[in-house]
Amino acid sequence: MFFLGGCARAPQLHQREAYVFGTRVEVSVWGESAKKSQQALAAVLAEFDRLHRMLHAWQPSELTALNEAIVRGERDIAVSPELTFILKDAAAIAAQSDQLFNPAIGNLVALWGFHSDEFKPQLPEAAAVEAAVKARPRMSDLSFAGERVSSRNRSVQLDLGGYAKGYALDRAAGILRGQGVNNALINIGGNIMALGDKGGQPWRVGIQHPRAAAPLATLELRDGEAVGTSGDYQRYFEVDGKRYCHLLDPRSGRPAEGTQAVTVLIPPRMGAPQGDFLRGAGALSDAASKPLFIAGAAEWRGLARRLGVEQALLIDGEGVMQVTAAFRQRLTMLASDMKIVSEP
Repeated sequence: MFFLGGCARAPQLHQREAYVFGTRVEVSVWGESAKKSQQALAAVLAEFDRLHRMLHAWQPSELTALNEAIVRGERDIAVSPELTFILKDAAAIAAQSDQLFNPAIGNLVALWGFHSDEFKPQLPEAAAVEAAVKARPRMSDLSFAGERVSSRNRSVQLDLGGYAKGYALDRAAGILRGQGVNNALINIGGNIMALGDKGGQPWRVGIQHPRAAAPLATLELRDGEAVGTSGDYQRYFEVDGKRYCHLLDPRSGRPAEGTQAVTVLIPPRMGAPQGDFLRGAGALSDAASKPLFIAGAAEWRGLARRLGVEQALLIDGEGVMQVTAAFRQRLTMLASDMKIVSEP
């Protein structure tokens, strides 16, 4: 995903960029004074940095401290109210996704070399992968008592890389609106949320073609909508000409095959609040694209319905795009060679 029609340095557009969550982030504010915009942008980037340090999966963080305690077999591990909420929400999405969204498989992610900013073209030992799968770590292994967490399975190692960027979108939207900013676009490595509009015109973003250096389509986002994409073309390595992406199928322990990309569009939503926290469109847009990618062309549509996702597309291994009818109406296609199959 990338901005289209949102990057011109017009006087009313103020932007900041940073690198967190292992990716580039860009936040744009429209129609506010420079001072107000910069204060709001600074607050958002500070929040991103805080979340990055809290949820990092392999550098010291609150999450790694919890993982270490689980390995030691500790019970009733104290965690922050925020992490408690995040884990419960991620567990709920995991249950809806038939466990294809599974943040408990951090051991597998590490075995495949994706606990690093650079990926080595090296396959893990098959026996180690098999053992990690047989251990069957699940989010349902976690139990909660107030702000204390226990795991009945010491193989659970939490990696929230498929949730954190979307949660950060929701937090950023709350900060911006709290500071009186009603028109903004937040982009965290292709997970995007729109607030308001850009000078009376919708924010327009592009959906990346998974096999070309050009956009597949453009999409106009409405206030509060979020879009998330999972693809095999960013975080991957190749061995003997075969691509191994970071999206792991917890059933096999191997990178998912047969899908090139999935994009989901989530309308504005407000989940049931728990204290200061709630699940908005951002968290679901990030998390939902992963199980649909893993489910593949034959099963993704039914799984999307169970997740409450009505607007989505999947590009299969042959480059054929399957898209829900509701989402197809929103897209302006740019790729002329793409075969398109509309779904109900």
